[in-house]
Amino acid sequence: QVQLVEFGGGLVQAGGSLRLSCAASGRTFSNYYMGWFRQAPGKEREFVAAISWGGGSTYYADSVKGRFTIPRDNAKNTVYLQVNSLKPEDTAIYYCARHGSGRYHLRTSYDVWGQGTQVTVSS
Repeated sequence: QVQLVEFGGGLVQAGGSLRLSCAASGRTFSNYYMGWFRQAPGKEREFVAAISWGGGSTYYADSVKGRFTIPRDNAKNTVYLQVNSLKPEDTAIYYCARHGSGRYHLRTSYDVWGQGTQVTVSS
């Protein structure tokens, strides 16, 4: 069974940075695209970023382009989300997920999800 565990969230002031991690256990995920989503209180879960199995292709939501990056280390079965220049509107629970099939920005395209890690940005 494959499990994903996120960590690295926390409380940060506007303009600050965090590095979120998502570690996979059970099997390697080197052949899978991986994605990050986030969900703020009262809002729908929204796409943040995705990365191909080899790291050569990345995809970002317009709201985070230029501020977030999504590197991965297949040897460690880990994908990261580097979040920079944080804004209060970035406050959300951040989830990593393994892509199954379908468009990268759709929640329903992912078949394995982590438990989430909270990011809170103060002004």
